[in-house]
Amino acid sequence: MIGWLQGEKIELWKQGAREGVLLNCGGVGYEIQLTPNHLRNIQSQNTLIIWIHQINREDGYSLFGFPNKEDRNLFRALIGVSGVGPQIGLALLAVFTSNELAQAITHGDIQTLSKAQGVGKRTAERLALELRSKLSESFFNPNQERTLKQVDMETSPLDPTDFQELKEALKGLGYEELEISLAIQAIRPKLASRDKDSSTDQRSIKQDTDEWIRESIKWLSKEAA
Repeated sequence: MIGWLQGEKIELWKQGAREGVLLNCGGVGYEIQLTPNHLRNIQSQNTLIIWIHQINREDGYSLFGFPNKEDRNLFRALIGVSGVGPQIGLALLAVFTSNELAQAITHGDIQTLSKAQGVGKRTAERLALELRSKLSESFFNPNQERTLKQVDMETSPLDPTDFQELKEALKGLGYEELEISLAIQAIRPKLASRDKDSSTDQRSIKQDTDEWIRESIKWLSKEAA
């Protein structure tokens, strides 16, 4: 398995939407697919060091190259998620830096993740659900990053006590913390505006919390279908 290559750049190539470099290593030319950003950065370079992820198939193998080990390892984590192939992995790394991408995933920022070509809402949610814990440990010092709970509290208009009641109720039904976070973010526009419009109706806080729970369960059930 090839994990790292150093050699002389022979030429840059482009095939449809895919592009990369032909690298001469000891008299052997390796075709390596790169992200557009990486490709731009090597335009003026002749000797290259590239971190490699190799994918073997029945009809041959493909090499995907990265400027550093962190990007290569993040790519490996991305393509380990169901429904995320190498082209989607490269598309994500073409739009975001490693830290930006890891932050979007750990915060469950579905809207940001969906900016990458080929990444829809469901794929973005799978990335967040499957990689949040892993990337939190790999990329961030927990003392420097906002916790998911802090992000959720900023998202929800409920006060801290009722917010905690909402989360505990959903956890009691078997939902994980990030699933709950995604639900809160998804239903916020609907319920926050309704709470504002109905503030003069003097609805009790308990009624508000119960409605957030019901809408969260409805959203989570639909996503699981």
